[in-house]
Amino acid sequence: MRVVRTTGKSAAQAAQLLAQLEKRGGARLDSVLPTVRHIVRDVKKRGDAALLNYAAEFDGLKQPDMLQISREEMAGAWEATPVPLRKAIEVAAANIRAFAERQLPQSWSFRPQPGLIVGQQIRALGAVGCYVPSGRYPLPSTLLMTVIPAQVSGVKRIVVVSPRPAVATLAAAHLLGIDEFYRIGGAQAVAALAYGTKYIAKVDKIVGPGNLYVTAAKKLVAFDCSIDMLAGPTEALIAGNHGTAAGIAGDLVAQAEHDPEALPLFVTTNVTLARAVAAETKRRAAKNPIAKQSIAANGIIFVARDEAEMRAITNRLAAEHLTVDTAADAEWVESAGSIFVGEWSSQPMGDYVSGPNHTLPTGQMARIRGGLSVLDYIKVITVQQYTKTGIGKLGPAAIKLAEAEGLYGHAEAIRARGVK
Repeated sequence: MRVVRTTGKSAAQAAQLLAQLEKRGGARLDSVLPTVRHIVRDVKKRGDAALLNYAAEFDGLKQPDMLQISREEMAGAWEATPVPLRKAIEVAAANIRAFAERQLPQSWSFRPQPGLIVGQQIRALGAVGCYVPSGRYPLPSTLLMTVIPAQVSGVKRIVVVSPRPAVATLAAAHLLGIDEFYRIGGAQAVAALAYGTKYIAKVDKIVGPGNLYVTAAKKLVAFDCSIDMLAGPTEALIAGNHGTAAGIAGDLVAQAEHDPEALPLFVTTNVTLARAVAAETKRRAAKNPIAKQSIAANGIIFVARDEAEMRAITNRLAAEHLTVDTAADAEWVESAGSIFVGEWSSQPMGDYVSGPNHTLPTGQMARIRGGLSVLDYIKVITVQQYTKTGIGKLGPAAIKLAEAEGLYGHAEAIRARGVK
């Protein structure tokens, strides 16, 4: 990893690197958009014929009945899964469910003044599509992270799509009682979920991470079908002065092994620790080809002038995963996908068993939203109810505002209730 000071001779280089990191995001999608646009339009236009063509070409599925995975196959996968792994899946599922249940907002109402009741009702989306990657690594944990919040939210129809799903992924689906699981992926799966075909009815929202083609497809369908976010390469940022070189390097290498484009970063004021982390990261990544590649290409350690600058840089970077030294440090964090506190809170624990969702914003999107949650699966519907007394008291103010806007029909609708 490059060690770059924000002061002295390397100050200009540090400023340039930070500016570049702030601009990271959707530019990588441009290279695949033409291909993805063709696939999405083709599935939207030709439906099943196009879907089956792509399923045969990309997923090796020659017959329509090969698309859907049966309950029996999922049950068989559960039985074929070693007991220790089954127990691990159960532990992760229980923690994710407990967190989601605590996170779910409630319906409520109150009387701001006599004659008026206002409130909100929480309603689940009708149908959600969960994309579970299975390319470089199978990700049963992503199935748990995308499906369980939907179940907690009360979504009636949950559809899972995954190309060549691993046995562990099928086992997780069985544990959660999934009924609709399709053995397809890529842009064609996103298009099928968004627009519907004979085999796969359309959904209201698509959630879950994927490769460039999946992400580009989600971007293209976003005005026709809601999506959670556009997921980019994994990001890990450690910000602090008191961790150990082994712990910091371990987390950086762990997240770096996701993708050659992953972004491993460390921000500190401790130059001695910075050099130790650089050396330890190099050692740990030596036998991990993907991590070695991403660290060589993207790994940076910023040595800040002082604590205030370290905090400012951390918030500017708005990273997906962020580790800080203490609980007090979490208070100054303004933008991050998920915060890990202290040397014992290894970032991979959040990928699997902690409970908070591991589907997190990347590419600066942590500036405007947090990770996937039950909030992505619900609608908040407001409710208002007046009595005669209530409209009589508040109606005149509404009439004045309506007339000020030139909307005299609005004013007359209120006057029709006897308001003067």
